[in-house]
Amino acid sequence: MLEISTIVVILVAVLAIVLVFSGVVTVGQGYEYTIERFGRYTKTIKPGLHLIVPLVDHVGHKQNLMEQVLDIPTQEVITKDNAMVAADGVVFFQVLDASQASYEVSNLTLAILNLTMTNLRTVMGSMDLDELLSKRDEINARLMNVVDGATQPWGVKITRIEIKDIAPPRDIVDAMGRQMKAERLKRAAILEAEGMREAEILRAEGEKRGAILEAEGRREAAFRDAEAREREAEAEAKATDVVSKAIAGGDPQAINYFIAQKYVEALSEFAHSPNEKLVFMPMEASGVIGSIGGIAELFKDIGSSKTTSRPGGVPQVD
Repeated sequence: MLEISTIVVILVAVLAIVLVFSGVVTVGQGYEYTIERFGRYTKTIKPGLHLIVPLVDHVGHKQNLMEQVLDIPTQEVITKDNAMVAADGVVFFQVLDASQASYEVSNLTLAILNLTMTNLRTVMGSMDLDELLSKRDEINARLMNVVDGATQPWGVKITRIEIKDIAPPRDIVDAMGRQMKAERLKRAAILEAEGMREAEILRAEGEKRGAILEAEGRREAAFRDAEAREREAEAEAKATDVVSKAIAGGDPQAINYFIAQKYVEALSEFAHSPNEKLVFMPMEASGVIGSIGGIAELFKDIGSSKTTSRPGGVPQVD
């Protein structure tokens, strides 16, 4: 009897120990467990050591509260302008309420995946191909707003939705390449034309400035020529006045000087005439020599007239 009683005590002790250990639950960091009593949800336990009633309470679901990543598989989407594209992406979500994520939806990840795929086709199907390729941020924002609103009753927060790749058909890619090349050629032609226009403007400005400077030079030269002619006319007038006074005084050398000057000027005009290549001189050469000799005598007389005598018989030269 003692042996039987001992065995019973040992079994009871072992059973008690098993029951005690079965009532101890350890929850890891980043997780939350739901506790069910006879199949009904009672509470949610957080990270740490917890005691539950053995054989009455048990762990229902273990929810990961850390941010999770879910891949969206590649799928075909028809755009608004009837272009077929392939798109894929990723979804980042986080469980905020373990009880809702456990009991409001069955298979949470599959539900989020299908919800995202259907809304991806809806959002991308409402846009043109050019908008799809240039407005990824807008696509991501619209998807996140729609999916996040739909998953709120499940106790889930959609933190980000990113479109990884949008692949148009090969013929559309080739057409886009040709269009881009044509656009770049157009820009290059425009830039070249603008450069040529700027060069023409600068060249015209330079020619204008050169013409202005040339006109100013001609004006200055004309002014200088006029001044020289004026001075030459003044000198001529003085010479004529001197000759006129000499003629009035009855000096024959002055008459010879005047005639010889006009004679030489006439010969110079004949020599510089573009239409005359041969000049006939019907007068005698001795007359010309005589006129030149008269000029020399006139200058001698003028030089001697400038010499005056001082009082006392001493000559003075001015």
